[in-house]
Amino acid sequence: MSMKWADSSRKRMHDKANSIGNLLVEGFHYLGLFAIGAVTAWASVMAFMGMLEKGQASIDDILLLFIYLELGAMVGIYFKTNHLPIRFLLYIAITALTRYLIGDVSHHKAPDIGLLYMCGGIFVLSLSVLAVRFASYKFPSSKAIDATGDVVGENVLEK
Repeated sequence: MSMKWADSSRKRMHDKANSIGNLLVEGFHYLGLFAIGAVTAWASVMAFMGMLEKGQASIDDILLLFIYLELGAMVGIYFKTNHLPIRFLLYIAITALTRYLIGDVSHHKAPDIGLLYMCGGIFVLSLSVLAVRFASYKFPSSKAIDATGDVVGENVLEK
């Protein structure tokens, strides 16, 4: 007895389940990206409004805006390419440590061994950026694809 009807039914059921699963996963993905983007934009506007209320902006405030800018850029790149560049996280960490370092030295106590630790952390993160840049130059990854499976980026050939 032929079981072709069972195999074709199983394949149709599998395809429909995959379609529904992909819809739910991609929907959650986009919802999360929009939520992170919206919260980042809201936080940056609130920080800027706080600066306006104070009537001045310190270097800490400006560096905080740079952190928000990098977070926004990271969300945008992830939205377009479905890839999260590790470099942006390293840039954010460097900016955050620099902001902390400047705030600590300018607002608090005299420099101590903590200053060397902070500078060492910034240096290690900078070396990490260099290593990531060198590795991506020397060993480029495969082409980035979007959620639909289409190739995105600079080296896309016209279809």
